[in-house]
Amino acid sequence: MSSLSLHKFVSPPLYISRSSSANYSTHSRHNSIKIHCSSSPLNPKVVVTRERGKNVKLINALAKHGIQCLEFPLIEHAPGPDLHKLHVTLTDVHFDWIIITSPEAGLVFMDAWRAAGSPNVKVGVVGDGTASVFKDVLQLSNTLEVAFTPSKATAKVLASELPKDKEKCTVLYPASAKASCEIEEGLSGRGFIVERLNTYTTVGVRHVDPLILEQAVATPVLSVASPSAIRAWVEVIPSVEQWTNGVACIGETTGVAAKRLGLQNVYYPPNPGLEGWVSSILEALKVHDHLQKA
Repeated sequence: MSSLSLHKFVSPPLYISRSSSANYSTHSRHNSIKIHCSSSPLNPKVVVTRERGKNVKLINALAKHGIQCLEFPLIEHAPGPDLHKLHVTLTDVHFDWIIITSPEAGLVFMDAWRAAGSPNVKVGVVGDGTASVFKDVLQLSNTLEVAFTPSKATAKVLASELPKDKEKCTVLYPASAKASCEIEEGLSGRGFIVERLNTYTTVGVRHVDPLILEQAVATPVLSVASPSAIRAWVEVIPSVEQWTNGVACIGETTGVAAKRLGLQNVYYPPNPGLEGWVSSILEALKVHDHLQKA
């Protein structure tokens, strides 16, 4: 992929208008993308795609294997339609469980929880990565308890394993507007009373450096942590068939989404999480290196 040039991946070609702020604009095949300049490593092996500043753990984990990364955020978070209801709901209603299925949902929840006066809450999280966002608050407060993590970090398993110690067990589920209905459907099927609030959403990033984009499409492995990131990547490249580098996903949900969108060389661990994600990245790199030597 190193021989591919940017114009093969952005269609139509760049239309650049210069300004004193050194910002430019172009058009991809789907939408308008604003472009700004940034620096990047000379020989990256992996593209990391979470919001800027949220890739540190993965970058550090890969650095232990001598792997350089290119930071290329594909998504950014925005307020959801129910965000304004969250702190009011926490103030007025007590729930037996609060279910959190992503780090961003956890951060949004904690802001509202503090605004509501830090009421007593019992939290169930989908996995260790999500649990980690509560680390600091657990040391400072005794009114928030992370009381449940499922045996496998998926929505389906969480919904099937969440403890139910009384007939009418209530659940508040602050979620991404783009999250599936698997949590509330699974819990409702077991008799839980579930209230879902769409407190945030994800949108494709609208600031892309053309030089970084060119480097990203030539980098051996793309790492992705959500279906939204996969969709954003497909929006950037004009032809899925022309791009055949490795895609290393954090878990099965993202991996399945990648395959459904036509990406070909997809890797993901059986159990979502940082350790498995790194293993999938290493596997993708190994296959890439083997093909290069063949």
